[in-house]
Amino acid sequence: MIMIGADSHKRSHTVVALDEVGRKVGQKTVVTDSEGHLQLLRWSRQFEEVEFALEDCRHLTRRLEGDLLAAGQRVIRVPTRLMADARRAGRERGKSDPIDAEAVAWAALRHPDLPVASLDGSAREVKLLSDHRRDLVRQRTQLCNKIRWFLHELNPSLDVPSRGLRRRCVITRVKAELDRFDGIVARLAREHLARCAELNQQIAVLDRELNTLMKDLAPTLLTVPGCGVLSAAVLVGETAGVDRFKSKDTFARFTGTAPIPVWSGSSEGKVRLNRGGNRLTNTALHMIAITQSRGHGPGRAYIEKLQARGKTRTEAVRLLRRRISDAVFAALRTDAIHRSATPGNRTIVPHNTAIRAAA
Repeated sequence: MIMIGADSHKRSHTVVALDEVGRKVGQKTVVTDSEGHLQLLRWSRQFEEVEFALEDCRHLTRRLEGDLLAAGQRVIRVPTRLMADARRAGRERGKSDPIDAEAVAWAALRHPDLPVASLDGSAREVKLLSDHRRDLVRQRTQLCNKIRWFLHELNPSLDVPSRGLRRRCVITRVKAELDRFDGIVARLAREHLARCAELNQQIAVLDRELNTLMKDLAPTLLTVPGCGVLSAAVLVGETAGVDRFKSKDTFARFTGTAPIPVWSGSSEGKVRLNRGGNRLTNTALHMIAITQSRGHGPGRAYIEKLQARGKTRTEAVRLLRRRISDAVFAALRTDAIHRSATPGNRTIVPHNTAIRAAA
């Protein structure tokens, strides 16, 4: 078996082929278009059995990954940290495209349980929409802060409710108040207010679109207490296919809810807080946990039981977050099984007949 590691850039891919014991058996550089990917496929056919290892930076490798998968190749995603460790452990010093590509292949050979890529489906659409909504919300927050400072300068007595600039009636009232003033400050405040109103409309459209998508893609996940559409969209988009996780424990490691063991010698059984993992999914799980702990939510009794045993509220919420991670994993698997059994599921396949013909 030959492992072909790739170091990807905007304009070129440099690949290095290693045999099973790590000996270099080939090297090639191609451009990052379909013709270059075809040249890479033709070059790889000199080897009987090959696998491709790509550094997990999908903004650079997404098109190459999609073309390789469309051609029937097996593609392994190598985390950047593992690639860097393999490069530092190499005998050849320095940093170059061939050295990085060889390090990617080395990391894939050393870690046989790395995730295997698959063609993008609806989860990527959810992630793109969720990320875009998050960017728009950040822009709106910045504008609202600027508007409030301008309003304080023009009329300190004007009362704008918290999060009021998200409502059309409040924006209309503030706009009428600004029409009473002249000057640069009032003009900039009016421009920011108009842009804030546009962002409100765009965010509302995205909310409706995500609501429709999530009801179709993750109905079981939405039944988890405290899990709303936005949290579900983050979980589905960031998970990018629950089938790539072997168990609920590996999923908890991904979400950052699995504690890290630190014991040695006589301190057996001790763990510390995991500050790694995907922070967006961790935040979504935390919001679900906080929602469950309020009022008569299902998490409140669990937190009270842990506090009665001597746990602090922070520790109890962390333990609740792990339980929710397991419930989310089960819900995602249920939804995945349902989608696989339903005909007509969408998958984003590269529209390149030449690549598919090379399979």
